[in-house]
Amino acid sequence: MRVLFCADPLDPRMVDSEYAQEYEAAKRQGFEVGLISLEELLLGHGTAAVRRVESQQVEQKALYRGWMMKPEKYRLLYDELHRKNIRLLTSPEAYVQGHYFPYSYDLVSDLTPRSLWVEAKELEEGMDRIHKRLQAFAEQGIRSLLIKDFVKSRKHEWEDACYIPDLTDRNQVERVVGNFVSRQGEELNGGVVFREFAPLEHAAVHPKSGMPLSNEYRLFFLHHRLLTAAAYWDELEYSGQELPDLKRFTEAAGRIASPFFTMDIAKTTAGDWLVIEIGDGGVSGLPAHCVADDFYRKLKARL
Repeated sequence: MRVLFCADPLDPRMVDSEYAQEYEAAKRQGFEVGLISLEELLLGHGTAAVRRVESQQVEQKALYRGWMMKPEKYRLLYDELHRKNIRLLTSPEAYVQGHYFPYSYDLVSDLTPRSLWVEAKELEEGMDRIHKRLQAFAEQGIRSLLIKDFVKSRKHEWEDACYIPDLTDRNQVERVVGNFVSRQGEELNGGVVFREFAPLEHAAVHPKSGMPLSNEYRLFFLHHRLLTAAAYWDELEYSGQELPDLKRFTEAAGRIASPFFTMDIAKTTAGDWLVIEIGDGGVSGLPAHCVADDFYRKLKARL
């Protein structure tokens, strides 16, 4: 098994500095490693993106660990590597399943806040379309929402582009949605997701953005079995905190049609635990509380 990382944008012979610790940890744990050029890939230059990856005589499996990309770019990467007789563990179809929220929502709807979404093409119909869709929340007595695209939120811009305290305040809805869409720009993935706001157990306030931080964990799953669980927020001290019984979440993991994905869970003020997000395992970052060598040791043993 080979692990492919993103190269440094300024020096294609070196790993991206954000992944340097993982790169070295993977080597120490016995993985072959390689580098791809994310910049070339995003430009649509598939052959150039993988030019530093050697072709194989016998098919070799590989795992991508790097920055997020849209599904069409992941498919390009997958196809170019396949031409070199290297098959990524996660197929393009499985990447979408893990990466785009709407594709996994129905599979965890019993464990996550109620949600609906408006695809990018629908956004062109204007805010009246959105207000009409949000009536489904109002009819269920839901007033407060969080928004994100199919992949990411702008949670560090909490009041400006993430949190809607009252969906009946049309001006407020339009301000937050407008900010979110304009600031995402070309990076907008899929459309806009509206999520019921679930009050989470308050642990601290982010020192820079003022966003509330909660008791949250990131679970990595490989072939539907829990690989590792780690405290999510770098800014929090988790000493004395205990993970909940994970049975419900490990059972739900069996429904996700991806071999390698993450599940972020958090504790509510009522003491319940919810799924906050599902993500592709290749592009989900390791929390600072997760030791890279431990992660790759467990990955090696499982593979």
